[in-house]
Amino acid sequence: MKSNLTHNGFVRGWACILVAVFWLSSCGVSRPGVSAAGGTVPTYFTMDEMPDLIACLPPPPDPGTPAFSYDSTRYVWGKEQRLDEVRAKMADRDAVWILDSVFTTFNEPFGMELSPSGTPEIWTLLMTGLTTTDLIRVRPKAHFHRIRPFEYFGEHMYTLWEEDGLRGEGSYPSGHTIRAWCTALILSEINPAAANRIYARAWECGISRVIVGAHWQSDVDASRVAASIAYAKLQTSPAFRTRMERAKREFRRHLRFKR
Repeated sequence: MKSNLTHNGFVRGWACILVAVFWLSSCGVSRPGVSAAGGTVPTYFTMDEMPDLIACLPPPPDPGTPAFSYDSTRYVWGKEQRLDEVRAKMADRDAVWILDSVFTTFNEPFGMELSPSGTPEIWTLLMTGLTTTDLIRVRPKAHFHRIRPFEYFGEHMYTLWEEDGLRGEGSYPSGHTIRAWCTALILSEINPAAANRIYARAWECGISRVIVGAHWQSDVDASRVAASIAYAKLQTSPAFRTRMERAKREFRRHLRFKR
């Protein structure tokens, strides 16, 4: 019996992959992009087609300015939050740089478990959407090359396991915050009734980056605007809108089954 179950699970897994590939190709999404998990995921636009945040947003605050003083105050505040075991655990969880982990963070506020097999249309929309919006952070990070707070103060991050990977990388804007906020924008369009809970959780994802010492508060604040700019660009893609409508239909089907 165990052997049959394993075999059936293997077959179902490959079936889901093949179906997902078919859906992606039928959506007209053909530009390749690379996901954080390492797999190739199509994007709706190239990096050159996305809005340029260097031209859209102001530069990060310079040391010695009132805005930078506020950033420094928030860094100290973030370190204090690490003493709260529950909040610190959330910050550690929010630091995982894998799209799958970002999406499942929203299971509870969204009111439904998100997965490649259980909600394939929503999952595919999130994967292609977030892989596209990820592109908007690349240029400003390289252009401003802002030092991260833990490096500026010569201290360690709370999440030591990600420290080496972030050291020397630009702090402005926050990729984690852009991902969380774009995920919230997508999911709240699918399930407007849960929007308040979804946005509240996305807000905390950004605050988590301040708590662990990865980002300044101004990085996080700018990133929510950056996410909105990126999401507005997604709306101009017919392929994205087609995928969004499929995701909404899938959500409505799940709601009917739950009743």
